[in-house]
Amino acid sequence: MASFIYCFVALLTISYVQAQLQMNFYAQNCPKAEEIVYDYVNKHIPNAPSLAATFIRMHFHDCFVRGCDASVLLNDTSGSQSAERDAVPNLTLRGYDFMDDVKSALEAECPGIVSCADVIALVARDSIVATGGPFWRVPTGRRDGTISNKTEALNNIPAPTDNFTLLQTRFSNQGLDLKDLVLLSGAHTIGVAHCNFFSGRLYNFTGIGDRDSALDSEYALRLVNKCKSLADNTTLVEMDPGSRKTFDLDYYKLLLKRRGLFTSDSALTTNSVTLSYINQILQGSLQGFFSEFALSMEKLGRVNIKTGTTGQIRKHCAFVNSS
Repeated sequence: MASFIYCFVALLTISYVQAQLQMNFYAQNCPKAEEIVYDYVNKHIPNAPSLAATFIRMHFHDCFVRGCDASVLLNDTSGSQSAERDAVPNLTLRGYDFMDDVKSALEAECPGIVSCADVIALVARDSIVATGGPFWRVPTGRRDGTISNKTEALNNIPAPTDNFTLLQTRFSNQGLDLKDLVLLSGAHTIGVAHCNFFSGRLYNFTGIGDRDSALDSEYALRLVNKCKSLADNTTLVEMDPGSRKTFDLDYYKLLLKRRGLFTSDSALTTNSVTLSYINQILQGSLQGFFSEFALSMEKLGRVNIKTGTTGQIRKHCAFVNSS
């Protein structure tokens, strides 16, 4: 009996270990995998550095819906535009062809081995590093999902209009805490946003044609001069004015000046815990922030992952493998 129990426990342990992500997961069956991703990123991102912000956002959006399983890359094949990428939060994502090219290079080296989910995670990290941002560990071994649902994206991805309560709930649902909320929001230090994601704060915040009083008045006037109406969905605005290409602490400094672009940015200053984290970050060094950000990014990359025999390794990231 003791022998049986020992064997049973041993099998459970082996299964658990196999089901976890690990550094250099592809060392044996595709040893050049991470090098291929790194080389491709460093060849192309210097010519299109704005993609770094897009890719970290893509990784974030992917992980918040069914976990980090590359479901955000799947095309709708029914003609009904019902995939995650068709949801409002993802309509401004780009770089799908970049992901396809990386995947094609990996398939040429070792067919059917490297998942699209790992491609997103590695590209996000390497592109941020290539543009001067923080490095974080990316354990690999994720497998790809086979379901992509527009409604699930709408229900789970944090929205720029979210208040603190909604943000806390959405992050908690993914096993992420308030510290992660503050740190991961720091990615807003790079990139741009379309006016329609925040223009409600300028023209109709509570439904009576008013402006959000939490927004600094001078900053609000600058935004009004750029975003002429609620209908403007094409104009781009820096999320971190004057510093959108640099991964730094300016985003947090602006929050304390009531110059966070989104309602969700401003919401971080409405709670004593998150406000305390913001002040701690600003009292520390940039390298300190990078280190803390790295831990939250690695934690994000482990959200509801598929490993072992769950899911599949897609041959093409936009389509589920045919049976």
